[in-house]
Amino acid sequence: MTNISWTDADRFDKKASEWDANALRAALADAVSRAIIAHLPVGQPQNSLEFGCGTGLVTIRVAEHCAQVTAADSSREMLNVLNEKIDAGAIRNIKPTFIDLSAPESVDELGESFDFVFSSMTLHHIPDTARFLRQLYAHMAPGATISIADLDQEDGFFHDDEAEKVHHGFDRNSLKEILETTGFINAAFMTAHIIEKKNREGRTGSYPVFLLTAVKPMS
Repeated sequence: MTNISWTDADRFDKKASEWDANALRAALADAVSRAIIAHLPVGQPQNSLEFGCGTGLVTIRVAEHCAQVTAADSSREMLNVLNEKIDAGAIRNIKPTFIDLSAPESVDELGESFDFVFSSMTLHHIPDTARFLRQLYAHMAPGATISIADLDQEDGFFHDDEAEKVHHGFDRNSLKEILETTGFINAAFMTAHIIEKKNREGRTGSYPVFLLTAVKPMS
């Protein structure tokens, strides 16, 4: 039996060099980037965090609208690819950072108060959704915004390896309830993209990707 962890860093390490070549992934990153940028908070975020940055397909585009971005991931090889892009583009406002995303307490290692947090297709790889969001909340400044793009609840066949440990997307109402229980307000959803792909049953399926935005209250 395949032994795959929730964040599966080894798998992502092996795929890092070819990650950007996937056309479906590139289209998704483009759509999510545009959605996040369209829903940025008023005023330039000064200290942002992206969790699950991967090779920076979303990071680099969103960073153009931020003063500083901490780009966190569990795959060192993905971070190496991002570092290469940063060096090639002489980008000065992105700080790649390794953390274990499967462990909510790892957020404490960042040791900062962020005014903007964003992510694309990472939350479904994190085992304890509620606890992880609570940890993020504790490291967000009052009035900070969070923007999360991820799969709507799906049929369980989106991922090619049936042994891969993931949430099969999220029910929007249930996720909104988790956000509100954590303390966030003004939670809202939009559909950012629809992935059309052949699933592991050989059927072409439509998999919507939402963008969830919410705010940490000022007090």
